[in-house]
Amino acid sequence: MTGEAPADRGPDARSTDIPSGRGVPRWLGAMLKFCARCGVELQFGAVAGEDRERLVCPGCGFIAYVNPRLVVTTLPVTDDGRLILLRRGIEPGRGWWAQPGGFLEVDETVAEAAVRETREETGLLVEPGEIVGLYSRLEAAVVVIAFEARVVGGTFRPNPEALEIGAFPPEAIPWSGIAFKTTYWAIRDWLRRVRPDLPAQRWREGQPG
Repeated sequence: MTGEAPADRGPDARSTDIPSGRGVPRWLGAMLKFCARCGVELQFGAVAGEDRERLVCPGCGFIAYVNPRLVVTTLPVTDDGRLILLRRGIEPGRGWWAQPGGFLEVDETVAEAAVRETREETGLLVEPGEIVGLYSRLEAAVVVIAFEARVVGGTFRPNPEALEIGAFPPEAIPWSGIAFKTTYWAIRDWLRRVRPDLPAQRWREGQPG
């Protein structure tokens, strides 16, 4: 995807190629087998009163609503304005560049998750600032939140999740090696704030997505 999202889908739809309103992705529905209330095998299909297909229990009528998970990420920025990215050590996107981040835990705030994930993946301590954007990934059933974050301490620490850690001036972002459209759009939105003079880069086909 290289253009802006249709207005009726919102700017967060720029990072997804799947049309809205198709219900639970089949791959995700296949992971949910049995009713959490009575243990009967769930069925996927039309349900009276619902506007899309659902997973429903034929035994007790329980509807297993499936909601997207929240991924919390940061765009860590050094005092001299360089953007920290990591070369991913795990799939998806192994070997490609992305911002640090991961799933929000149930017992932490979004800001706490931003600090934790950045520290785990880079060794850096950050102070989350403004939200750069929210990005929907219907393909992965996630919503990604990206914070601009000031680097306030720590030391680069490569680990199994990060083969390499780089600090890039805005004019030297490794666009051809970016792993995800969510990363692409987060960086684009960040650059619009800090370096609107830079030419807009386009997403290249063949990148992981």
